[in-house]
Amino acid sequence: MAGFTPPPYPYDRLAPLQLTASLLPGGLVDLSIGTPCDPPPPIVGAALADADAARSYPPSLGTPAYRTAAADWLQRRFGVELGIEAVAACMGTKELVAGVPHWLRLRTPERDTVLYPEISYPTYAMGATLAGCRAVPVPVDEGWRIRLDAIDEADAARALCLWVNTPGNPAGGLDDLAAAAAWGQAHGVPVFSDECYAEFTWDGPARSILSHATAGVVAVHSLSKRSNFAGARVGFYAGDPDLVRFLSEVRKHAGFMVPGPMQLAGTVAWADDDHVVLQRQRYLDRLDALAAGLSAFGLDASRPAGAFYLWIPAPHGDAWALAGELAARGGLLVSPGEFYGAAGAGHIRVAAVQPLERIEVGLDRLLS
Repeated sequence: MAGFTPPPYPYDRLAPLQLTASLLPGGLVDLSIGTPCDPPPPIVGAALADADAARSYPPSLGTPAYRTAAADWLQRRFGVELGIEAVAACMGTKELVAGVPHWLRLRTPERDTVLYPEISYPTYAMGATLAGCRAVPVPVDEGWRIRLDAIDEADAARALCLWVNTPGNPAGGLDDLAAAAAWGQAHGVPVFSDECYAEFTWDGPARSILSHATAGVVAVHSLSKRSNFAGARVGFYAGDPDLVRFLSEVRKHAGFMVPGPMQLAGTVAWADDDHVVLQRQRYLDRLDALAAGLSAFGLDASRPAGAFYLWIPAPHGDAWALAGELAARGGLLVSPGEFYGAAGAGHIRVAAVQPLERIEVGLDRLLS
């Protein structure tokens, strides 16, 4: 019987287009991966300089100061009141997303299914695969919101968890988080709400599932996007105290811990909101510039409901052909939608993660 062979990492498949784009005068404008290009706030960098935080093993759960800062931010941002016993640190959030199915199956071995939006961050499905579980995509509607009514009852009965993502990556949809929490409670299925783009919600206020419930739900947050701190790998998960306690105890045994200096810097970052206001405007300006330029090129491009990606249908449904044309003519590297699930084929994702002046270089070449 053959063992597991890891599939190609999606973004590695862009290497030929990256080469094509880099050969243009002015070079590559990489809009493929959602990695921040802007600096973290200065106060965060200053906190990293404290060498004392690196001396001892940090608590896997997170320092009381870090968890308090995260809980205080939840209260300021969403009006959610949680004690720090319902908050735990994680190494960014990707490792948490990938690990949750494995850890939940230890808790509930009779269940084997992970439910997630059919157009979404690929790690929801990969986490199920790595845990030997069934990855079952849930259809989304025309607004790119998860359709809870489309979940098969047989799949719900086997579900370890349901993932929702608001604002969504890649399409920017805003799920009904109250309905998701209610669905989970009605079916006895934990709901994990990936809210890493919450600060970049354009249609209405930022939202969290924790505003509607804590029983049976866990919200996941990260400083990667909010504070341009992706390289630090620091985030948190919070919600149902029993779920948080179980996950944190398993992770403690496995040695998952955010480095001490990163927890110290993260404490400072969660406590400051001013830098996020500046970052929001940067992304809005870039999204508007990209939407205007790509619309002038003849594409159906408009600002999303949330997050900092444009989700654009490809002419004739050929996303790779469109990605190739954008690379060859504008030096713009974008992601074909199939990276985010089979249902995403026929679209491209354009990440507003380059400075405005670099975006304008690419658009000028494209439109000349």
